[in-house]
Amino acid sequence: MPSTDHSPDFDFQIGRWRVSHRRLKARLAGCTDWEAFEGTSEMRPVLGGNGNVEDNLLHIATGSYRAIAIRSFDPASGAWAIWWLDSRAPHALDVPVVGRFENGVGTFYADDMLDGRPVRMRFLWLRTDSDAPRWEQALSADGGQNWETNWTMDFARA
Repeated sequence: MPSTDHSPDFDFQIGRWRVSHRRLKARLAGCTDWEAFEGTSEMRPVLGGNGNVEDNLLHIATGSYRAIAIRSFDPASGAWAIWWLDSRAPHALDVPVVGRFENGVGTFYADDMLDGRPVRMRFLWLRTDSDAPRWEQALSADGGQNWETNWTMDFARA
């Protein structure tokens, strides 16, 4: 990492965004039916730039809700951790995904549970050098051999 007083990895996302979401209606169930919805996002740095908070408003068919991504960078390991907190379950932080950026792509993993079975989760941050970054979430039921992308978010400056 270049010598700076903070990690610049997420600097591309600072500010306000319009977000186009696509999400599979069922995960790891052979579903190919996607739902699309809009939202907004605003990200600001914290922890002197070695962390950030992304405040999201999502407009799904059953009603709008808020959620935040909380991110923290560990300079010793060069890794980021990302937690998700959803207003529909305000006392439950999701399992953090942990990873790093290489060549402009952020890749983050976690072991989690889905409907009582263990799954591997992956977040990808793509096109981070553009005005249209993209986030993708995928799950794997076989330890990462096969991945099902189940949610995408395409960002455009507000």
